[in-house]
Amino acid sequence: MEAVKKQIPKHRVEIFSNKANKYCICIPVINEGNRIIGQLTKIKNLELDQIVDIIICDGGSTDGSMEVERLKSLGVRTLLVKEDTGKLSAQLRMGYAYALEEGYEGILTIDGNGKDSVEDITKFVEALDQGWDLVQGSRYAPGGKAINTPKLRHFAVKLLHVPIVSAVARFKYTDTTNGYRAYSRRYLTDDRVQPFRKIFDTYELLAYLSVRAPQLGYNAKEVGVTRAYPDKGEIPTKISFLKGNSKLLKILWGLIIREYDPKV
Repeated sequence: MEAVKKQIPKHRVEIFSNKANKYCICIPVINEGNRIIGQLTKIKNLELDQIVDIIICDGGSTDGSMEVERLKSLGVRTLLVKEDTGKLSAQLRMGYAYALEEGYEGILTIDGNGKDSVEDITKFVEALDQGWDLVQGSRYAPGGKAINTPKLRHFAVKLLHVPIVSAVARFKYTDTTNGYRAYSRRYLTDDRVQPFRKIFDTYELLAYLSVRAPQLGYNAKEVGVTRAYPDKGEIPTKISFLKGNSKLLKILWGLIIREYDPKV
């Protein structure tokens, strides 16, 4: 299968330090305010920036959270700022392409809204070291915790998203909407995967990469993580109830009909 030319959104690159680790963590954000600052502070305090390089994949924040000197002080290695169309998948294409060009052997991803347990970064690093190619974080796997998960979201994940993605992937997942995960370099660079295509624009890429790895025989596993929603107030998410969830249903159908597979 012939690889297509990488389709990467136009973006700005600001590098604050040299590559220091064999793995990096890409954090997609847009206007996350104190949530991303708190998350980066926790990573810094736990010295986890000593085992993974931090790459921020910004979708064009305007809330001041991407102030450069503060990012530097919190251990961020690189800030990528998208200057193009597209949402989450476009940000991830931008981040993953940069990470591979920089020679990283594995890439972690975590949402930048503070819901996920950064303490579990070590689990993903250990799994990559052991040779796993896709490591999916799960609040429902042994060692994981689901805290204050909205009931509708909980049932949508367990009764709809998990069964469909698991069936298409031919791998038994327990938490398929969780963006906390890791990939090996050999998986992302396989010509049968081709993640750098414009078809991945909103939330398609995470779902596609979840099913493609087991389909191709790559080693996949889940690790338990904590995902905590706030006790009260606004739920930190970019997925709207109607438009966002209808998009997720469309993506599930795309997985079923193998719309995202590279064309031979």
